Amino acid sequence: MAKITLRQLLDDAAEHGYGVPAFNINNMEQGLAILEAAAGADAPVILQVSRGARSYAGDIMLAHMVDALVEMFPAIPICLHQDHGNNEATCLTALQHGFTSVMMDGSLEADARTPASFDYNVAITAKVAEAAHAVGASVEGELGVLGSLESGEGAAEDGHGFEGQLATDQLLTDPAQAQEFVARTDVDALAIAMGTSHGAYKFSRRPDGDILAMHVIEEIHSRLPGVHLVMHGSSSVPEPLQEMFNRFGGQMRPTWGVPVDEIVRGIRHGVRKVNIDTDCRLAMTAEFRRIASQKPDEFDPRKFLQPAMDQLRQLCRERFEAFGTAGNAARIRPRSMAEMARRYAGGELRQANRYRDAA
Repeated sequence: MAKITLRQLLDDAAEHGYGVPAFNINNMEQGLAILEAAAGADAPVILQVSRGARSYAGDIMLAHMVDALVEMFPAIPICLHQDHGNNEATCLTALQHGFTSVMMDGSLEADARTPASFDYNVAITAKVAEAAHAVGASVEGELGVLGSLESGEGAAEDGHGFEGQLATDQLLTDPAQAQEFVARTDVDALAIAMGTSHGAYKFSRRPDGDILAMHVIEEIHSRLPGVHLVMHGSSSVPEPLQEMFNRFGGQMRPTWGVPVDEIVRGIRHGVRKVNIDTDCRLAMTAEFRRIASQKPDEFDPRKFLQPAMDQLRQLCRERFEAFGTAGNAARIRPRSMAEMARRYAGGELRQANRYRDAA
């Protein structure tokens, strides 16, 4: 099955009431484990690549790796998504290398560290959306700065994220502003800030309504029922994986992630894409530590990587099942980028036609 654009995949998710996990990848082993889980669950999947991953593996390697996965798993629709693009060049070069979707994160300036103005965010996101839609690709935008309500801190990981203190209102997406943002930018999906953050250390206790603002999702969905919402920083940081990591020499401090049941609650209120990276890293590195501790004479990298892939595969399968993604792949028939471009050009997919009054 061919690669699929984010818009087409999330349209199907909205129609059938499920969410799609977006797993960050850097290498072959991650790609294989994720696609094996997707094939086992008959689930479509979003593979997303950060700027750090593009620097680590290289665009040519990543592009050919994903093409190989498409060939190896012909029954699974795969969206290849640029995560947290910080400028036009990041997004457009991704499209040149076969990405079907890009995120233009204009919530921060081009340095990916400084909170940006609303007008800057609108202008650069709209510009990227116009260019991407012209070739049929999808665009995700972000409104609000990702960070923990518990600490008031932004989160930086893999070359992205505000570092410092912000007021609560800066860490939450304004629902009224979201309506205007979508109308003026024409994004296909909207990442919102509601108390989550990148990395493992999201919360110092199990999150509740004071530090995980699910009401923001619910209000935005009520205003923009047809817009696909995105939850960033949504790893759950499972306690069993933390315990395993520490049992074999790790020093991870006690931490809590986003509970799966809260993500499922979000899916009921318009969340269609759920970003997961830390959980995948933790699943694999916990196995690395176990093998190194239990078999100190082992020097074959494959003997570390295969168990790590097994652990990642299990984690991904659990998310496909929990988010309702499982069982949906076989029904989907990806449209070509050329066809999607014609639909954008004809106005069929334009958000501005639906939410123009907000602008």
